[in-house]
Amino acid sequence: MAQEFTYKDLAVIYEDNHVIVAVKPCNIPSQSDSSNDKDMLTLVKEYVVDKYNKEGEAYVGLVHRLDRPTGGVMVFARTSKAAARLSEQIKNHEFEKQYLCVSCGLPKERNAHLKHYLKKNQAKNLVQIVPQATDGAKLAELDYSFIQEVNGFSLFKINLQTGRSHQIRVQMASQGLPLFGDSKYGANPATFRHNLGLWATQIKFTHPTTKEKMTFIVHPPKDEVPWRAYDISRFLNVGIATNSYDDLANYNKLDDVKNDAKK
Repeated sequence: MAQEFTYKDLAVIYEDNHVIVAVKPCNIPSQSDSSNDKDMLTLVKEYVVDKYNKEGEAYVGLVHRLDRPTGGVMVFARTSKAAARLSEQIKNHEFEKQYLCVSCGLPKERNAHLKHYLKKNQAKNLVQIVPQATDGAKLAELDYSFIQEVNGFSLFKINLQTGRSHQIRVQMASQGLPLFGDSKYGANPATFRHNLGLWATQIKFTHPTTKEKMTFIVHPPKDEVPWRAYDISRFLNVGIATNSYDDLANYNKLDDVKNDAKK
């Protein structure tokens, strides 16, 4: 059994009296859910309590979320004022989020703007593209840019304009580009034993008190499939690497996925 991830394992890349920026591993919930698994909000609270010798529970505000299978950079508020100001930035589309994803297949267009209306089936935890007039439909927009292809799997940069549940997964699948490892939305079954090929790599926001423009870039784990197949550092030449493994020279193909597909 894998060792449980605890607050001591958190990669905190920035903190002050108002915000904490940390890396969410894949398959950890952003906040408490019905699974009762340890979630990022709880872990960050435990981190603050331990580091600053807080009595009782520390205040930490959740201002944005990542779907459970998605890893990457998140910012948390340490005061209610900071939480309100960051939430306002998100509402006003002043909080920028950029992702990397790996899709099964090649795009018809190298760059595209995708606009759909989405509705979530809570019972099945599935999201569908629906007509605009559908009750409960929510606008979803993103821009994608093709970066690199390896053995039929494509690496994209995603600029998210809205933050809907499963948005990138559903919209990319609608283009015949289901995400690597995504059993919900039609990926190649040979990829299912790996983590979802979706990573929140960059956030930009204005500090809630100093008004400084802040940018944080976090590389996906470069030892893991599918990321190790791509020259990520070439496209993200600044930022925080989530692991300190050897370079990608020997990982220029998705060999194990390719072999699985032959079985």
